Formats: sequence, C-alpha cells, structure tokens
Amino acid sequence: MTLAATIPLSLYIHIPWCVRKCPYCDFNSHNAPQNLPQQGYVDALLRDLDQDLSLAQGRMLQSIFFGGGTPSLFAPDQIARIVDGAAARLEFAPDIEITLETNPGTVEHGSFAGYLRAGVNRISFGVQSFDDAALKRIGRIHDTAQADRAVKQAQDAGIVNLNLDLMYALPEQTLAGALDDVEKALLLQTPHLSHYQLTLEPNTPFAANPPPLPDEDSAWDIQEACQARLAQAGMAQYEVSAYARSGAECTHNLNYWRFGDYLGIGAGAHAKLTDAASGAIRRRWKVRAPRGFLELAGTPRGIGGDDAIAPARLPFEFMLNALRLNGGFPLEDFAARTGTDLAAIQARIDAAIGRDWLEIVAGRMRATALGQRFLNDVIAAFLPDKD
Repeated sequence: MTLAATIPLSLYIHIPWCVRKCPYCDFNSHNAPQNLPQQGYVDALLRDLDQDLSLAQGRMLQSIFFGGGTPSLFAPDQIARIVDGAAARLEFAPDIEITLETNPGTVEHGSFAGYLRAGVNRISFGVQSFDDAALKRIGRIHDTAQADRAVKQAQDAGIVNLNLDLMYALPEQTLAGALDDVEKALLLQTPHLSHYQLTLEPNTPFAANPPPLPDEDSAWDIQEACQARLAQAGMAQYEVSAYARSGAECTHNLNYWRFGDYLGIGAGAHAKLTDAASGAIRRRWKVRAPRGFLELAGTPRGIGGDDAIAPARLPFEFMLNALRLNGGFPLEDFAARTGTDLAAIQARIDAAIGRDWLEIVAGRMRATALGQRFLNDVIAAFLPDKD
C-alpha cells in the first residue's frame, strides 16, 4: 500500500464573495456584485474538480468544507449542485461531514432546510460576538438578534452539528465583555465553539489603522478565563482555538491538523496532496481573482501554482499542524504522514523536551502547558537550517 492510500482525503470549496468585506479579514474574499454569478461559479467549480480528480487517486472523501467569503450567499439548490457533482465524481464516506460557513446576516427563513436537503450536515456560524457595539466596531453586517435567530432556525431545521465562531480581544473589549460572549454562546447549546483572538493581519484596513485592542497581558487573561469557563461547561479544548462536546470535533479541521490530504477548488483555493507513485507531498492552488477563476477554471491557466514541499521542510509543516492539537499526535503518525523517520529530527525533539516545550506520554507527542503558551517558538524549532 502506498503512503498516499493511507492518508485521509477532504475537499475544500472556496466561495469568495461577501456582502461586505470585514476590516480585519485577510482571506481571499471580495464584495459581492449585484448579480452574483452563482450558476456560472458552480459550473466553474465542477470544471475545476474534474481537472483535479486524478489527484484524489481513487480515495474516499471524509469531509467537505464550504468556506469563504460567505458560502451562505449561495442558494441551497446551487450548494446541492456542488454536493451532487462531487458525489458523482468521488466516493463519499458513509459518515461524511459537510460543513457550510454561514453569516447570520445572509440566511433567509427556510434556507437551512434546503441546505440540509442538499447534503449539508454541519453549519459554522460566523457570529464573532454577541455585543452589538462590538459587532459594529469590527464591521460585521449582522446583529445579536440575527445570530440568535439563525442558530435557532438551523436547529429547528434539524441540523444539530453546529459551530459558533467567537473572537476575543476585540476593540475596547473587557474581560467581562469576553466572558459575556461565551455565556451567550453557551446558551445556544451548540456542540462546537471556535474561540480565537482577533489579530491585525497585514494589508487589511485594521492593520493600516489599528483599533484600540486589549494589550497582550489582558488578551492572555481573557483567553485563560474563557478557557476555564468553557471547560466548566463541558466544552473540551482539543485544539488551540477549538472546543467541542464529546464526538462533535470537526472532522475536516482535524484532517488538516493531522496533516491529511485535501483537494481545493474555487478562486484561490489551496490543496495539499501526497503523490501515490513518489510519496512526494505538494501544495497546489488556484488563481485568486474570481473573474479569472470563472474564465480559467478547468484549464492549466486556472492553476495558480503547484509546488512540492522540500523534504527538509516537512517536519516543520507537520508540526505546524499537529502540535495545535491538545492531545498531540501518535509518534507513528509522523512517518505515516511525511514519509520521514522521526529519528531525523530527534535532536530537535530532545532540545524541545529539555526546555519543557514538548512531552511524550503513552506514545504521543504533545506541547506542554508552557509549550502551548509559546507554540510559535516550539514550531519554529523545526524549521530547516538555512544554507
């Protein structure tokens, strides 16, 4: 059996339009035109998938993730065309997870039943905060009432696997305000919560004109207090920014963090794939501009780049993902996912253990409490030496 055959495969689908791009966002997203080309873009996505089918090497899909942008701008019948098109081309795992990112300000009553019929069985809501003033400060188009209503509509439609995205360390946010957001999220009883810090990304309006954010110590206090409250409520932290009730962990994101493979279709979408013949691991991405993608999808010119990951960089790439997991990874997974013997980086591992950054427990390597606090430094220790 080849290395590639043992590695799980997912599919990421990028829908690049939003009603209005948020000032903190550095994703490949664009303000939607008045006449959103839904049908034409779906046609382009399927052409793109056809071009990449050989890269799947006959493997079964474990998960599909519609990201953006705002995928909920697309009508349920268009999402159904994509899911049905993927199912006609690739075998689905019996328990496949299909996630749709959703902005609470873009969904109409009845849409969730349509998305469920289309095959979507997990919704990820970009709530970010339950404070209307905070939502205005970060440029969101929805308010708290819309968020509450959207989540309850999804639950009423029969979709129980729900995630809420919450940000903390927002402009002018206090510890009490951040904890209030967590309390309001818990009241909605979703089984998954993503809780992550607002950061100022280059080339965004917030980077050019920074809002008044909590300082580093205050942000750390917020993080620790919210972690404690979520743990008290039975939400286990299984990754740096992900919390779930037992069994509700995100299959798609776990595949990323475990250094699995994934196809990526859509404007600017990225893929990571293991070649069955050579075992080489490559990254592939599509042209970023929506107009360019619509014109070029399915042709060689629609591919923005396709590069093999240098073997010397694979330990860093693996640790960049796997050490985000609170439980770390089984030692044997390193060779199983990279084709590289763990002994090749033993000296780096020993040095990290010596600094109390890493530990090995019951055959698993994971970051210690200190390592989690300085995770960027831990991961950087596995960068290849410069020539």
